[in-house]
Amino acid sequence: MTGCDQRRPDTGPVIVSAIGAPPRLVDPRRQPIDTPSRLLIDSTAQGLVRFDAAGQIEPGLAERWIVIDGGMSYIFRLREGDWGDGTPVTADQVVAILNRQIASGSRNPLAPFLTAIDEIVAMTPQVIEVRLGRPRPDLLKLFAQPELALLRVTPAGGSGPFRVASRGRSPLLRPAFDPNQADPEDQRATRPEKDVRLIGERAARAIARFAHHDSDLVSGGSFVDWPLLATAEVSPANLRVDPAAGLFGLAIVRRDGFLADAANREAVAEAIDRTALTAAIAPNWDAADRILPDILDSAALPQVPGWTLLTQDERRIAARQRVAAWSGGPVSLRIALPSGPGATLLYAQVAASLIAVGITPERVAQDAEAELVLVDAVAPYDSARWYLATACVLCGDGAQAAITAAREAPTLADRARRIAEADAAMNADVAFIPLARPLRWSLVSTRLRQWQPNVRAWHPLNRLRADTN
Repeated sequence: MTGCDQRRPDTGPVIVSAIGAPPRLVDPRRQPIDTPSRLLIDSTAQGLVRFDAAGQIEPGLAERWIVIDGGMSYIFRLREGDWGDGTPVTADQVVAILNRQIASGSRNPLAPFLTAIDEIVAMTPQVIEVRLGRPRPDLLKLFAQPELALLRVTPAGGSGPFRVASRGRSPLLRPAFDPNQADPEDQRATRPEKDVRLIGERAARAIARFAHHDSDLVSGGSFVDWPLLATAEVSPANLRVDPAAGLFGLAIVRRDGFLADAANREAVAEAIDRTALTAAIAPNWDAADRILPDILDSAALPQVPGWTLLTQDERRIAARQRVAAWSGGPVSLRIALPSGPGATLLYAQVAASLIAVGITPERVAQDAEAELVLVDAVAPYDSARWYLATACVLCGDGAQAAITAAREAPTLADRARRIAEADAAMNADVAFIPLARPLRWSLVSTRLRQWQPNVRAWHPLNRLRADTN
């Protein structure tokens, strides 16, 4: 890598390459959305609240809010705003959109974490209330996610902070007219530097574009694409890594044969050399050996597997003995991973660890039949229950019941106790094999002075340059 940072003149639109497919305005309750589409939705259809550059909550369509009744009611006052077609935003419309996103049958990935909502009602044309059956102190962080943006999947679109000035595979985004600002005439003559061109493309093309000074930001990098950075002339000064919080590990999705026994599942978990795995892919990548990264909202410290007290050699010997004692014949495991050089390195390390204890691994596609499947997810909010529920792709009845009990707990104190019980149940069940923290990286031009690393690994397009809003 070169020693000087990538500099582009601060003229013309900000060019953003997001790793993924060309961005589209799609309804999150109908299909999953990748990074380019999340950025497009977040930019053109903000939620009640949104994330700022540091990953903290700031006003979106709601100008202010209060929490009452011991956290059982959130009341939002909407600011004056327009949809993309110029029609005014009303509380009834906002309520209808939110209810669709969290309704039974919605494919919105956040819907399972919003079951505490009893109802959302319009109190006046500019005020809505979210009434809860159980307190949820992290509700605002969920409402700030692009999956809960207030998007009308019609020509009306959303309320900003950008409008689509030019459509196509790489839309040009322009700051939306804001009726709340004092000088509307000043908004009508926007400078080109406030525009954003959003491109969705493969990581290799995005990195090459940045290296040739043809873009200002590469967003959405993960462990899959990290090795590509070594092949490009990109300065370390432009490479930024988020302190992302979340899950990165292998979920056990078949519980028959060798994996029917929790002790055998534990043998697979202890066999993997996490230090070698992370070092083979990225320097200073933090390994993980437990589901919860911290106490969060649990009543107890995170559960730690017993094998963490052993050296790696001792773990390997214990795992090898367990495999040798299995009377059901040779042990083989299919591991479902995404494509990409980082995933190839990951597989090589996992495979080497498994072969060393007598297990035959096989790599298969992410959506293929497998015994182990990779989970790589950034936490949308800071609750231990998210970690446990997300890790429980296929866990035992006891662990599932404990996680459900934590969700249904009537008070925060009871919820904390239930979460601690669920953590203990998941640790005993061995339904998930933690490997590391999620790895999220970006390439950032010095032009983008407002860009900040954060635990959400989320970088709104209206918070890149210091003079953008």
